[in-house]
Amino acid sequence: GFCSAVCVEVPSETEAVQGTHMKLLCISCMKREEVTASTMVEWFYRPNGGKDEPIYKYEKKIHEFPSRFSGRLQWNGSKDMQDVSITVLNVTLNDSGIYTCNITREFEFEIHRPLFTSSRVIHLTVVEEAGEDFTSVISEIMMYILLVFLTLWLLIEMVYCYRKVSKAEEAAQENATDYLAIPSENKENCAVPVEE
Repeated sequence: GFCSAVCVEVPSETEAVQGTHMKLLCISCMKREEVTASTMVEWFYRPNGGKDEPIYKYEKKIHEFPSRFSGRLQWNGSKDMQDVSITVLNVTLNDSGIYTCNITREFEFEIHRPLFTSSRVIHLTVVEEAGEDFTSVISEIMMYILLVFLTLWLLIEMVYCYRKVSKAEEAAQENATDYLAIPSENKENCAVPVEE
């Protein structure tokens, strides 16, 4: 029976750190009946302000064009040719630019052999080292400030409430004492003779 993983056309990452390996993700999903098509993949690179130059080709076998990437490109695609990605090894700052993945599929029907093409474009930026996003740094700082503020506020509220409860208890005890003392005082007052 036919068995194939679910194909999802996910966009590629667009930032790489120099000295690392960068997978240039290129996925072109096929329908079940299209799997018998023969696929050719061509990768092009365009430096900023330059023009497209072929760097890699896959058509039943690998062909790597002479370029700045010679010896640094590795096929990273799947057997069913839905994932036709490549990996750039030991990325350099000069590898920034636009990468284009061209997919050509030839379908074999009884009467005719139609060709279908599609392209994926990846704008790659290479940085010296992985840095945290400025927005995430600010949000972390704000989170810590908020935590400290909330902790202090909670402590102040606890102290305030404790004092309020203590005062309320003292007032309640005094009121109870006064209430109990009133009848005896009244009796004493009543017993004292009035001097003329």
